[in-house]
Amino acid sequence: MTIAAGADAAELAGLRVAVVGRLAGMSKRDVQQLIRQRGGLLVQLPETATTDLSTESTTPSAETNSPAAAGDVQLVVVGEDVAVTADPGAPDFFDDNMRAVIEAGQVEVIGESEFWQRLGLVDDEQNIRRLYTPAMLAELIGVPVAVVRRWHRRGLIQPAREVRRLPYFDFQEVATARRLAELLAAGVSPAAIERKLTELARYVPHIQRPLAQLSVIVRGSRLLLRQGDGLIGPGGQLFFDFDSLPQDSSVASAAGEANSTEINPPAPRTISLADALRSTAAPLGPDELLALAADLEDEGNLAAAVEAYRAYAAAAGPRAAVCFAMAELFYRLGDISAARERYYMAIELDEDLVEARANLGCVLAELGEHELAVAALEGALAIHSGYADAHFHLARTLDELHRDDEALNHWREFLLLAPESPWASAARERLQHVGDAP
Repeated sequence: MTIAAGADAAELAGLRVAVVGRLAGMSKRDVQQLIRQRGGLLVQLPETATTDLSTESTTPSAETNSPAAAGDVQLVVVGEDVAVTADPGAPDFFDDNMRAVIEAGQVEVIGESEFWQRLGLVDDEQNIRRLYTPAMLAELIGVPVAVVRRWHRRGLIQPAREVRRLPYFDFQEVATARRLAELLAAGVSPAAIERKLTELARYVPHIQRPLAQLSVIVRGSRLLLRQGDGLIGPGGQLFFDFDSLPQDSSVASAAGEANSTEINPPAPRTISLADALRSTAAPLGPDELLALAADLEDEGNLAAAVEAYRAYAAAAGPRAAVCFAMAELFYRLGDISAARERYYMAIELDEDLVEARANLGCVLAELGEHELAVAALEGALAIHSGYADAHFHLARTLDELHRDDEALNHWREFLLLAPESPWASAARERLQHVGDAP
């Protein structure tokens, strides 16, 4: 998250603010600067409060007070990128003195998202530089962009807004996506994640999105809900929370052995579409074919997923979203020409599908058709001028064509739109090369 220049210094005037855990939207150094700009002071909670929730150092800087007494703190911000409980005043986070002043109403506890909203850093509809496109989010957490699209399609992550069919995800979804990536690395399928989250939600019915809102622990391929000193599994089974207890080497070894069997699940069986259809009791309708295509993709059976999408198109007619999904699958299968044609078809069916235009530009550039790639990317920007990804790929393509002045304009625009993007360092290096670093 970027700090706006000339920020109003009234919102936090005189407030002593503490942060629990690591903020997903901003580094600790930047949040300290922001709090100071807004008239407040960043302080530390007492050392008896949990300090191991953040991967950043909690050592006070020259401008940060030493650990404050409970009564010296007026506002506590709980980071979204930490496993928070439904009750932010729970014992996991604060010592007895801090809980007492919270319960007495002397200290206010808010979540990270509310903190940014109070400072006016989230609600500006014209400013999307603090949001991530699917490609940016995928790069940030180290998963294929197809996986991010799958999570979005299944509702496991939710965009803050959409522009011309292009979803933008905010910092809250970054935390959720990181947990999903942990589960993916443990071999858990998106369908299994959905099922387990639904089961966990029975224990906290007022929570709509357990993975984003609760203290859900990823342990191997299991999702466990922290409650008090224990953990609850999706089936209601209770588990010991070994992470909260001092461990000797034998306990740690036993826990590691238990988790190791979950981290390496058996590889999914690959079947043909014909086999999948024969396994069903009745002919599949269009909606069932779409669900089957998604399931086959989840299992890594990309060729059969393509055929399921073809069957859907034959039954219900072509749709832009289905053509886009097929293009993505063709690209992953290495059939670049087929991907190109499906992107073209998606655009013909829905001219506002800017992701299809941008991806078409990337595919054309990969096929050596750079002039056509420029046209496709410029078409995306004509529809959505704030599409940072398109500026980035257009700048690279223009560099290939040695159209340096045009390329530099798009490198600059990309950095203005997405200074926190995982690709921002490449843009800065390119501008530094010509002595034009921001």
